Amino acid sequence: MAILLKGMSLEETVFLTRSMLNSGEVLRWTPGSPVVDKHSTGGIGDKVSIPLAPMLACCGVRVPMISGRGLGPTGGTLDKLESIAGFRTDLSKDEIYTQVNSLGCVITGASPELAPADRKLYALRDVTGTVESIPLITASILSKKLAAGLDALVMDVKFGSGAFMKTVEQANELAKSLVAVGQEMGVKTTALLTNMNQTLGRAAGNENEIRESIEILAGNGPRDVTELTVELGARLLRSVSADSSLEACRNQLVATISSSTALQCFKEMVAMQGGDDSLSFSQSPAQDIQETPVVAKRAGYVSAIDAQQLGFAIIEMGGGRKRLADLLDHRTGITQIARLGDFVHQGDELVRFFNKSSHENERLEVQKKIEDAIVILDSPPKPFSLIHSIIE
Repeated sequence: MAILLKGMSLEETVFLTRSMLNSGEVLRWTPGSPVVDKHSTGGIGDKVSIPLAPMLACCGVRVPMISGRGLGPTGGTLDKLESIAGFRTDLSKDEIYTQVNSLGCVITGASPELAPADRKLYALRDVTGTVESIPLITASILSKKLAAGLDALVMDVKFGSGAFMKTVEQANELAKSLVAVGQEMGVKTTALLTNMNQTLGRAAGNENEIRESIEILAGNGPRDVTELTVELGARLLRSVSADSSLEACRNQLVATISSSTALQCFKEMVAMQGGDDSLSFSQSPAQDIQETPVVAKRAGYVSAIDAQQLGFAIIEMGGGRKRLADLLDHRTGITQIARLGDFVHQGDELVRFFNKSSHENERLEVQKKIEDAIVILDSPPKPFSLIHSIIE
């Protein structure tokens, strides 16, 4: 509580982060290509990690991506991947080394040996109302990420209705803290501040987001999430290759999509982690899932979207967790059709959601949540910009 109220200096935050990091094991890599990773503070429809890991691996860097589960309105990368039949997210340290050194990437959960102090401290923060402390968030994120033995890290720090940080100012403070501490820890660290006032891409919900991730790797994904994936990856590649321009790094990543090498790498990663490389889904077929459109009740411009409420709607359908022990229905989710600034007519479809056909009361509650989350006005909103700023 003292840290929450009084804050910490950079030096103090670095000492805390290093102590938490050294409470467990740190992955040690043989000399060779750079070891990199990306972290997001979480948002609705944020599936960037899934296409980014194989894209980076195809660019000659090693990507030991240690990811987490969803709790609350934002989804978790591991939950999304587990919608693929058989996919394992509990790889041992030796399995991580083997897969990264042979394929170039892995996406798995943190083993108990990595930053164990973070689990204990987070449990304390959760019950003492101190989750929102910037130094404690910084130490928590970086102690876990740096345990992967990284050379470079890029952070996607989100702000807005669907983000943990609601304002640009809060996100900027966190981003600066993460970059400063990462640099002090000897890791090249960059942060992008990105707008989470609407769903990233069109799809939200576990299986839904995997399908969209595959579309991205096939070159058919939504422009916003594709561009953000490329930009995050380009910042990483440039940080470990001083001779390359940012544009050259972007082109290198785009080429992994156009050549289909990233999609093939993703399929190989799925197979190596026990999944079905034909990319069938663990809870399909979905005969008992129904689709419901949510339509505009009036004409006008889509002026505001409470993205967090869309996340809560997915929880209502069983696609997210209120408690860590909750079981998920990977098939439930939403597709956001109308975007901020779009003009819609009365009766136009705004969102489509997928829930169990047997749950009629749930369907009505979800429909009401989504209707309340979307504001339609006579005047258009300010133009939406996905990437707000970059801290290097």
